[in-house]
Amino acid sequence: MRTPRILAVLLSTMLAATTVATAAAAPPHHDHHHGHHADPSLLTSGLSGGAGSTIGPDGALYVTEPVSGEVSRIDRRTGAASISVSGLPVQQPGTPGGAVDVAFRGHTAYVLVTLADPQVSGLYRIGRDGTARPVADIGAWSIDHPPKTDYFVPSGVQYAMEPYRRGFLVTDGHHNRVLYVTPDGSIAQVRAFGNVVPTGLETVGRTVLVAQAGPVPHLPRDGRVVAFTPWRHGTHQIASGGRLLVDVEKGRGGLYALAQGHFTPGNPEGSPADPDTGQVMKAGRHGVLRAVATGLDRPTSFEIVGRHAYVVTLDGEVWKVPLPRAHHGR
Repeated sequence: MRTPRILAVLLSTMLAATTVATAAAAPPHHDHHHGHHADPSLLTSGLSGGAGSTIGPDGALYVTEPVSGEVSRIDRRTGAASISVSGLPVQQPGTPGGAVDVAFRGHTAYVLVTLADPQVSGLYRIGRDGTARPVADIGAWSIDHPPKTDYFVPSGVQYAMEPYRRGFLVTDGHHNRVLYVTPDGSIAQVRAFGNVVPTGLETVGRTVLVAQAGPVPHLPRDGRVVAFTPWRHGTHQIASGGRLLVDVEKGRGGLYALAQGHFTPGNPEGSPADPDTGQVMKAGRHGVLRAVATGLDRPTSFEIVGRHAYVVTLDGEVWKVPLPRAHHGR
């Protein structure tokens, strides 16, 4: 079985690349723990929905708000929120679309928009004045290049993006694939899956980590993190055991995944998990995901900085979660 070996190599790479938070970056509140579970604290609320997130070049947390078509900047220390980008396509009623993720290349922000018809579903570049301009029409490309798996939304349902080389990797949770998209508008498929519902992304060097929610009803055995290198053969499972995984991050002492939570059988495909069942999870040495924080309300993405995870929720909240200390040999 190759999973422990692959995970060990990735973890050693992460530990070498991860810097320890300085005392000045410590939060003003004390951490509280019940066993291995941490008590999340509310950092901010009142956003117009919450979807993707990233840490900007200024160290702040940036969160997309699909309902209003905006991106907000969140001060990680105070929770103060301010609108950084506006004028993006708004979420269509009854869909998971709109502005779903944000990332930076240098000091330039890019936003991923999905299900925006008749506007462009794809990659938007944000100008210095905060205006958004589409640079890659992923929806149109997807219609012209349909997947081999079953689908009913021709333009796909893009979920997350991650900077990679000179462009971005983009997951499509409906077309079950990962695309490579560049700011000059070129698009290519770099990995196709079966019906696994790829969601969040992370990179460790040239290796790409992908969270998979799994097919309905999103059972724990189908919630996986897999690794691959674009333009090379082979995909390897490195962790599993989360309900409806939506994101993956390298962080304090290892690999973390975000589980949206329990999915009630019979709910329509694409529905979110049940309220207050989300978890931040950490992969053990053998790739088993175990919860380090529970009771989160339909989380959609998270970022890890030093000793804390910053978790964005569907209803527009951001929660700060203290992470457990790293234990050598575990």
